[in-house]
Amino acid sequence: MQTGQPPEHPAQDPPSAQTAPPAPAAPPTAHTAAPLMPDVPAPPAVQEPDRVDLRVSKRILWIGAAVYPLANIARVYTFILRPRRKEAVLRFLRYTAGTLIVGFIAMLPSLPSLTFGGGAEQHSGAAGYVTFIWIVAVCVEIYFLIDMFSVLTAAPHHVMAVETSGASTALVTSPDPRYLDQVVGQISYAIDHPEAEFKVTVESLTVSPRNYYFGDNVNMYGGSGNVGIGA
Repeated sequence: MQTGQPPEHPAQDPPSAQTAPPAPAAPPTAHTAAPLMPDVPAPPAVQEPDRVDLRVSKRILWIGAAVYPLANIARVYTFILRPRRKEAVLRFLRYTAGTLIVGFIAMLPSLPSLTFGGGAEQHSGAAGYVTFIWIVAVCVEIYFLIDMFSVLTAAPHHVMAVETSGASTALVTSPDPRYLDQVVGQISYAIDHPEAEFKVTVESLTVSPRNYYFGDNVNMYGGSGNVGIGA
């Protein structure tokens, strides 16, 4: 009986002894690209805001999905967007006075029945009508009160505005005003240097022009009553 020999296996070099791939004769050629400006690091956010990318590429300013050709930008600046608190109080008083006047006029047809009497059914109908007018007036006043307090409790925002030569304005915000000043410098540099490109992260902003002051001068585009200017 012959003892079986273990099957022979081809000798293998250990992983460390394997031959390394030959080094390239020359470094790979990089694609020619426009010089990039250093990106501004985004400041940490306290909460989870709606963030959008602001970038300049090929003479185009992108703010999220919105496009602004650099050649059409008339002004880029930062300011504090402050709530119109005084106007909100005056508006509440004006609406309250209007509600009282309209309510009194609506109650005029039922006043004779309540004052001089009449049938029980007529008196009951007039009283129900007056009660309905008061309920509507109270609901309207609650709405006006909520609207006023929403402005009184609103916080100011540090914003950067991008105005174009047309009827278009974009607003973005950041908790750090110095960050916005740096972005203004980046955009200004890109306007004067066609080859410049960069990308930063900002926060979108949606406000009502009726409730906020827009800079030193109130510049409204596209008529009155615009709601939802944002990046």
